[in-house]
Amino acid sequence: MNIGALKEEVIAYSKTIGIDKIGFASADTFETLKGRLLMQQELGYQSGFEEPDIEKRTNPGLLVPKAKSIIAIALAYPSKMKNAPKSTREDRRGIFCRASWGKDYHDVLREKLSKLEEFLKEKSPDVRVKSMVDTGELSDRAVAERAGIGWSGKNCATITPEFGSYVYLGEIVTNIPFEPDQPIEDQCGTCNKCVDVCPTGALVQGGQLNAQRCIAYLTQTKGFLPEEFRTKIGNRLYGCDTCQTVCPENKGKDFHLHEEMEPDPELAKPSLKPLLSMSNREFKDKFGHVSGSWRGKKPIQRNAIIALAHYKDTTALPDLYKLVKDDPRPVIRGTAAWAIGKIGQAESISFLEEHLRKEEDDEVLKEMRAGLDVLRK
Repeated sequence: MNIGALKEEVIAYSKTIGIDKIGFASADTFETLKGRLLMQQELGYQSGFEEPDIEKRTNPGLLVPKAKSIIAIALAYPSKMKNAPKSTREDRRGIFCRASWGKDYHDVLREKLSKLEEFLKEKSPDVRVKSMVDTGELSDRAVAERAGIGWSGKNCATITPEFGSYVYLGEIVTNIPFEPDQPIEDQCGTCNKCVDVCPTGALVQGGQLNAQRCIAYLTQTKGFLPEEFRTKIGNRLYGCDTCQTVCPENKGKDFHLHEEMEPDPELAKPSLKPLLSMSNREFKDKFGHVSGSWRGKKPIQRNAIIALAHYKDTTALPDLYKLVKDDPRPVIRGTAAWAIGKIGQAESISFLEEHLRKEEDDEVLKEMRAGLDVLRK
């Protein structure tokens, strides 16, 4: 088998199935990454969503026997929404980050990788392959960097010369010994904008992220959001794009190359109040196909309550009162009580005082008292 010719065939085929960028890397152990991950673990900077086994995250040979190379792919996604609805006083809106616009990118990339796998199997029946996107063992960014897709920016995103950091990444580990491509030199230079503007200081320094403070991570948690982050979250329902939108490499980058990635404006920037009373079935029917739905409706509803407090939306008070009275979930009742306090209408004092006497959950009681303290001041 002529490996060089096969590589050219794979590149040509990738273009016919809508892959925007492809690169090839060796399957050697990611030694530098290993050291970095061990340090992140020691510092408590991990999100907990990652593969816990650092050996599997850094040694492709544990995933595919006799692994020789990795094929990395990138698909560009839009950075601008057409016909975005306006947030008005009567109809406040939240926002999903760009990585949750359109069809769930995991499904889009898996489909492309599956086609590449089939192509490889046709050309080389003995081939061994393993594909992954985001939730796999390997670090997509480390693979993309080694394969020359882009460099790892100070914002911890992969930045490509063509599409900026607005790309989804995936890879295939294989036993075919493809010639590796050259990595791209880091081009962030002295620019430190992403680190300087990170709303919560989650970017400790260029290239180092404390995931526990990252808004993208915090919007996906299911418990009470720590008080210090509630004012920082704004109207974000899922994810955060700040470190991408300020990046000079992303200026003017907006690609609409894949129909399935186009955002439905009503889903990407939804009305907040209807989210509060949505059933599980309604949530799944409406948002189930976007990546931001993977944790279910509870984090989205909690974040919507915080967003209404951010707007001081007095028109939402009846909805928030109903949550405090009727919702069985302490996180939702408590966050609603806190939001009622933040919205700051004097008539809410008697409502919270009444429900303070009925409430039995300690954390909810704490939120109610915090809401009352703000109102009384």
